[in-house]
Amino acid sequence: MIIGVLNGPNLNLLGTREPSIYGTATLADILAHLREVGTTLGAEIRAAQANGEGQLIDLVHGWRGLVDGIVVNAGAYTHTSLALRDAFTATAIPFVEVHLSNIYAREPERRHSMLASASVGMVCGLGADGYEYALRGLVRILRARG
Repeated sequence: MIIGVLNGPNLNLLGTREPSIYGTATLADILAHLREVGTTLGAEIRAAQANGEGQLIDLVHGWRGLVDGIVVNAGAYTHTSLALRDAFTATAIPFVEVHLSNIYAREPERRHSMLASASVGMVCGLGADGYEYALRGLVRILRARG
């Protein structure tokens, strides 16, 4: 099983970007942990990060037929990108949305996800651990689907 881990804008700055909100784990720390967890689950992790909406869409398109599912933190595009949602639905890649902070306890403009209605699940507000929970949940869902 191959799982893509897709990270959106500004997530390359994790560890130093507003640590009171996003924590001190870097994206490299999170991905290293996911690769360890993936090994125990029998899942290979392929990771990418991009700051541009079009780049993220191109990555989703490029993973069609190559990954079984995606764990995605779309960053601010979560709240604005119908185009990214359409990329997921067009490729039919199952995905779990993850957010470090609780988007429902943040500013009003962050309380809606454009992706949620197309996702198989969402994890938010659990910090870096949320990525692991999203990965475990996605693998479980994919195995149940056969």
